[in-house]
Amino acid sequence: MDVPPLSGTYFDRAALHRTDDEWLADAWQRSKVVVVSPKSLTPVDAASPSGHRALQLRTPGSIAADAPHRFLGIVGDDAYFTATVEPDDSGEWLTLREIGPHATELDGGLLATAIALEQWHQRHRFCPRDGSPTVESKGGWTRTCTVDGSEHFPRTDPAVIMLISDGGDRALLGRGPQWAPGRFSTLAGFVEPGESLEAAVAREVFEEVGVGIRDIRYVGSQPWPFPASLMLGFVARLDGDPSITLDPVEMAEAGWFTRDEVRRARDWTDEDVVAGDEGSRLRAIPPRFSISRYLIDRWLDGSV
Repeated sequence: MDVPPLSGTYFDRAALHRTDDEWLADAWQRSKVVVVSPKSLTPVDAASPSGHRALQLRTPGSIAADAPHRFLGIVGDDAYFTATVEPDDSGEWLTLREIGPHATELDGGLLATAIALEQWHQRHRFCPRDGSPTVESKGGWTRTCTVDGSEHFPRTDPAVIMLISDGGDRALLGRGPQWAPGRFSTLAGFVEPGESLEAAVAREVFEEVGVGIRDIRYVGSQPWPFPASLMLGFVARLDGDPSITLDPVEMAEAGWFTRDEVRRARDWTDEDVVAGDEGSRLRAIPPRFSISRYLIDRWLDGSV
């Protein structure tokens, strides 16, 4: 089944084991360990002939006794955990963004989950109810208040990301102020409290570029643990005037681009041409591995 990167079911999370301390202790001793640093780096092995960069899995005995470790899941008879360690000189340490396009689906899924857990634990050391310290429990999937015993669970922030077309041969892409000139992507934004996903799509598009849309349709999702987003991908069509009015805080520029223009920018991006053709306004789009690219590719081939 065709799904965005990081979005498949690559391992069994086996949540029933999270409350079984005896099982977890035994599984940890025989596990394969995905290590991440507090800054979300992980060591990888050299590229294989196929171009894959494999996670450098470690053994429990190589992990310091006081290092936090959390249960990720199982694949067949293998249990996978993650542990938080500082980078060492045992290999090249990369981010998920760097390794993702070259990793197997299993490695990508394990790493995304490991980073999401580490990011959540870093930000939830204290109870939101009374400010008391919290401690990890249930295999790293819960934090428990040391005073009132309340349990707190990882949270995910929903964000919409959308490919808008004019119903013909053009797509609406934008460039954030933090991006280099020539690099464009699909529009995106966070869902607000009390708001449906479809309403968030329409609101974000109108706020960022002043364009009305219709025929909003869900396509797929992608976990994005930077620090805790779930990217929900949509396509929609222009409704009315295509004129663009930018939100200068959110967008540096935006434009309607033809399939030929987008396809050419995709080729430059995949070939790692740094600037593409300097005479072209659109010179790069997101690389493979992002749901933005997934939406763009499917628009280019006519499947959305």
